[in-house]
Amino acid sequence: MNRKQNQTFKQQVQRFALKLIGAGVLLLVFVFTLFYLAVRVGVFGSLPSVQDLKAVDNYTASEIFSSDGKLLGKYYFQDRSNVKFEDLSPSLVNALVATEDARFYEHSGVDYTSMFRVLIKSLLLGNESSGGGSTISQQLAKNLFPRATHGRLSMPVNKMREIIIASRLEKAYSKNEILTLYLNTVPFGENAWGIGSASRRFFNKTPGTLNTEEAAVLVGMLKATSYYNPKKYPERAVQRRNVVLSQMAKYDFINEEQAEELKNTDLQLHYVTLTHNDGLATYFREFLRQEVQKNLKDVKRPEGGKYNVYTDGLKIYTTIDSRMQQYAEEAMKEHMSQLQLLFYKHWGNKQPWGRNHDVIIKAVERSDRYRALKKRGMDDAEIRKTFAEPQHMKVFSWNGEVEKEMTPLDSVKYYQHFLHAAFMAMDPTNGEIKAWVGGLNHRHFKYDHVNPNAKRQVGSTFKPLVYATALEKGISPCEYIANKRIMFTNYDNWSPRNSDSDYGGYYSLTGGLNKSVNTISAHLIAKTGIPAVVDLAKEVGITSNLEPVPSMALGSADISLYEMVGAYGTFANQGRYTEPVYLLKIEDKNGNIIFENKDRVTKQVISAENADILTHMLQGVVNNGTAARLRYQFNLRNDIAGKTGTTQSHADGWFMGYTPSIVAGVWVGAEDRRVHFRTIDLGQGANMALPIWGKFMQKVNNDPGLRSMAMARFPRLSDDARDKVDCEPYVDQLPKEGRFWDLFKAKKENKKKDYNRASATHKPRHNYRSQPKKEEKKNTVDKIKNLFKKK
Repeated sequence: MNRKQNQTFKQQVQRFALKLIGAGVLLLVFVFTLFYLAVRVGVFGSLPSVQDLKAVDNYTASEIFSSDGKLLGKYYFQDRSNVKFEDLSPSLVNALVATEDARFYEHSGVDYTSMFRVLIKSLLLGNESSGGGSTISQQLAKNLFPRATHGRLSMPVNKMREIIIASRLEKAYSKNEILTLYLNTVPFGENAWGIGSASRRFFNKTPGTLNTEEAAVLVGMLKATSYYNPKKYPERAVQRRNVVLSQMAKYDFINEEQAEELKNTDLQLHYVTLTHNDGLATYFREFLRQEVQKNLKDVKRPEGGKYNVYTDGLKIYTTIDSRMQQYAEEAMKEHMSQLQLLFYKHWGNKQPWGRNHDVIIKAVERSDRYRALKKRGMDDAEIRKTFAEPQHMKVFSWNGEVEKEMTPLDSVKYYQHFLHAAFMAMDPTNGEIKAWVGGLNHRHFKYDHVNPNAKRQVGSTFKPLVYATALEKGISPCEYIANKRIMFTNYDNWSPRNSDSDYGGYYSLTGGLNKSVNTISAHLIAKTGIPAVVDLAKEVGITSNLEPVPSMALGSADISLYEMVGAYGTFANQGRYTEPVYLLKIEDKNGNIIFENKDRVTKQVISAENADILTHMLQGVVNNGTAARLRYQFNLRNDIAGKTGTTQSHADGWFMGYTPSIVAGVWVGAEDRRVHFRTIDLGQGANMALPIWGKFMQKVNNDPGLRSMAMARFPRLSDDARDKVDCEPYVDQLPKEGRFWDLFKAKKENKKKDYNRASATHKPRHNYRSQPKKEEKKNTVDKIKNLFKKK
């Protein structure tokens, strides 16, 4: 073939190739168009319209707030908190645009330059990991409408869907709205969704307060949330952060000098996890969740259907004070960790349940593992075998979780050694609950001991209700009652004993309550009548079943801590009962109030004077009685009234105490009542429960923001009321009527005059003795004896 023919042949080949390429391009365009139309019309699944996108919604966590504005926790399937564009820091927006979509403000949802590159790699080369090319709008489309599986066409179909949805998003929203919606929906790992949750999780900040390097860390995570997790892999996170800072410098959001300076800064995390088992008020939050669901069961959403506490982004406002909640949790941890060591030492190598193996059998049957195995149809023999097989597990200890290899049976025995506790504090003037600690650790011990359904025997903390009934019945605080055993013939000859087996002499009501003398309480309930005590208990909020028996006077009834705090609030509030309140209001995600607690139960159930007299008597318990260690051990100088309580065999230790501005109660005991200290010194409420109250109040006193609580004083008794309580707490024998009885009364009148003269020029002083002295008591008794011997 000559040169001319060869050149002609080449030209023909070139023309054919061009035609072939042209035909291929046309075919490719035709296929692409056909493919685009197929995706658009819904062959691979329907696409959202612009109107659908305008109404787009996503699961948002509901948030619980304290009365002082702190976030206590969240309810969620996905931990997501939505924020507004104006609540985003400029550094965060700049870091996102520089790293993920530099031409974000120039395109209409699709960056065609990048798209062409991705289409070639993905459609023609089948490279699913080609990445790049996706704009923020396309990534938002992927977040809102997760990718589906379409066999070998999965990647091109999903990419095309995202292109179409991104274009529609640009019509439905402004650029800033798209940025905000993207940051609210993007996952950051650890079940944290959206920038609000991520910024709080890793830096304990709101998105608006993030600085440049912190914003770079979070934006850098978007490339691979697990791989660049700053908590788990700080070195990787810093490397990725520096890449983001370089991108910000590249696109002039910061200058090179700033970028280099920030690259040399250390990673400063403030990691906070708000799972259902962590954070403040975990037991309260779980109790609250159930109550919120009850309150919203009949409330309809504007668009129809019921509210979902896990997904609807509700704002739940409570009465809890985050400071007092923190102090209560700290006080419990400090005391219970030491009390547990004492309990171990007390029992040594012996098991606290002794030979009573039923304690363990019942504990096994209460366990979640046992119930799950039963549900699977396993018989007892199979279950016993399973409980005997060693397993790797994490168990609770006061030094943190401990990983152990142990059998489930051994773990049951291990946990039966633990003493548990509960604490609740309330403002007596309005019933608002300020602190709620239902147990030691919500992750390991789910049972809430504050819950109104959690009932334990209350012991002597019930006695003030008997004394209040007596006052309401007209029995004088200075009526002396013989310290001798009484037999209730109508109740199987029940005859209560004093814990110290000390009898004889006479106690006034004040003296009997101060020393918690059982015989005095028994005499009083005989005088007032059992039904009257039951009626008053119901009036002050005791809803538990009260068996009408005389042993009620000593606290034989099972009552919840929740009820007892409400009851003592009546004493603190001058006889006015106010129902405990914990939920203030609920708002929807748009700030509309959908529930508000306006109806509060409040009623006068004890006369103000009798309530003040009872408070005066209970102050004696703290100043000179069974709760005196609040003065000499915890050095508390507040006006405090209170009562200790110890049940049979020291199974339960209680302390109920109040100041003019706060009433709080503490319970301590083992899960099984058969597990306890063996001595009254260790097992009494003054040793088991009172220290938690004392430590809590110390912390409250030391908080400048709560200073008003520390300085609050009880109202001064009226002259008439003071005259009624002006008597010796104990006498060996009763005075007789006659001249010397008149002298005795005159002495009281002179004391009253002296008091009035002093109060006219001086404020009352609170001169608390550190410990009651036997010599002082003996001298007082001798004086009274000598007065009547002269007759």
